Amino acid sequence: MIQQGVRTVAAALAVAVGVGIGFGAAMGVGGRATPPAWAQGQTPAKGQTPIQGRIPTQGREEPQEGEESSIVRVARQVTPAVVSVTADEGAGSGVIIRADGVILTNAHVVGQSRQVEIGLANGETLPGRVLGRDPSIDIAIVDVEGNDLPVAPLGNSDQLEVGQTAIAIGNPLALERTVTRGIVSAVNRTSSEFQLDELIQTDAAINPGNSGGPLLDSRGQVVGINTAVLRGTDGIGAEGLGFAVPINLASDVADQILTTGRVTRAFVGVNYLDVTPEMAQEFGLPVQSGIILRAVGPRTPAGTAGLRPGDIITRWNDTPIESGGDFRKAIRDSEPGSTITLSGVRPEGPFTVRLRLIEAPAEPMSVPLPGGPP
Repeated sequence: MIQQGVRTVAAALAVAVGVGIGFGAAMGVGGRATPPAWAQGQTPAKGQTPIQGRIPTQGREEPQEGEESSIVRVARQVTPAVVSVTADEGAGSGVIIRADGVILTNAHVVGQSRQVEIGLANGETLPGRVLGRDPSIDIAIVDVEGNDLPVAPLGNSDQLEVGQTAIAIGNPLALERTVTRGIVSAVNRTSSEFQLDELIQTDAAINPGNSGGPLLDSRGQVVGINTAVLRGTDGIGAEGLGFAVPINLASDVADQILTTGRVTRAFVGVNYLDVTPEMAQEFGLPVQSGIILRAVGPRTPAGTAGLRPGDIITRWNDTPIESGGDFRKAIRDSEPGSTITLSGVRPEGPFTVRLRLIEAPAEPMSVPLPGGPP
């Protein structure tokens, strides 16, 4: 019964999807952002920290009197550092994090563009160069020529607590530098809708055009980069379900791009779905959680190690894998060239394989799912 269930769900997944799947960022296995030729070799000036302005948080924030005046102060302080970002594929927001013109935004805002247009708060428009992007966490770095530009100070997202004030600034629906307020509704969120992890959830209004703008605490420190809103099946935004990439995660990517010119990620080479209790019950699976492989790339670490569609992975080394979020985090925490052990179950019973991770390719590797188009 168990063997038949695993085979049945693997076959059902293959037929139901029936489309080509790109290995890399689209598969939640990371990706490598390589800047254009003119950005190769760019490094911060001698003695200069790649990211300036991060303010260490000492202890927890104490409640402040006059919340309204606090919001006004934050808006006045940070709004000058919020920019508009216009690319070939659309437009969004960004935030200046270094006075010489380094801007944080979303990877999906810049798309594949190498050149973008940056609109400053003073009305000036500047050409921007995309130095690099990491689609696996939806972060991109843009550079403009400038000196003494207004900068938003960076906070510490690791110390965020549910219930703290959250302030979003961006350009929703082309309404420039709109300020909305709410709270941090949750931390460390994972959503299968857009395959991003460790997200900050907020009920501060985030709408199309807010993407790439800052999420701030009550002291005006950037704690996240707004990235998405979860929408209902009717296409209407679900109130209170906005998400931001934690600034600590975004800053790590920015540091890599500014110091080495690219983002290096480990690569496994699988496409998968989360195992849910409902799926386990319907198909008679032997586990209630994990990830079930629906495609394995040939000549990838996974393919070389003997993994195949229908395998259910439940452990990465000694770390339990209960969802795709756990799997993607394990990849982000691993270095290319390291050897890891994956364990799980397949129709024949439990299995364990060892594989050597490689560096994620600069361009996604496409492979059709079984039953899909050639």
